[in-house]
This record gives sequence, structure tokens and C-alpha cells, in this order.
Amino acid sequence: QLVESGGGSVQAGGSLRLSCTASASLYGIIMMSWFRQAPGKQRELVALMTQGGAINYGESVKGRFTASRDNAKDTVYLQMNNLRPDDTGVYYCAADILATGTYDDWGQGTQVTVSL
Repeated sequence: QLVESGGGSVQAGGSLRLSCTASASLYGIIMMSWFRQAPGKQRELVALMTQGGAINYGESVKGRFTASRDNAKDTVYLQMNNLRPDDTGVYYCAADILATGTYDDWGQGTQVTVSL
């Protein structure tokens, strides 16, 4: 089970840090990611983190968002800086628990709202 927290409302240019805590150990999870979905839009990948430490970011967040993973705390983070109104949406963390290359566990989502 994944539980996100840290969402909220912020003005453009502000920052938020999201957390996603797993009920089980992260050590064996090969892939964990952050996604977001804006109203009326498709879900998009924000950041993908591999067990080996590689992190890939969506084009729209490169240079502004930083994903990290703390296996000792069974938690992943998404530091979001210089937020823009088009970053508004529900943010989800997801994990490939079964190592199938697909996401089989999703959090409930946390709302991020960025205003001008």
C-alpha cells in the first residue's frame, strides 16, 4: 500500500514536497514513479526512479522537480520548485511490486493546486 502526502495550494513560483510511504520495504522494488493527472487530461509521467538509482523526468518538469528515494524509510519524495499553474493536478506514486514492468500498486493521490 502506498500513501501520498504533502499536497496543497501554492502560488506560482512556490515549492511543495510530496511524500509517498509504502507499507512494505522498498528494497526489492525495481521501479517507482510519480505521475500526475490534470482535470480533463491524460495521466502523465513526472518522474521514474529505478532501484539502481537512475531517475528520468518528464520534459515539463525537468530542472524544477527532483525525485528521491529513501529505502531505509520506505519513502519516495518529489520536491517541486518553481511551480506553475499547469503543474496543477492530482499526483500519484506508483510501484512495480511484482517486477513485471508495469505498475501494480498505486497511491490514492494528493492534490496540488498552483495559482497565479
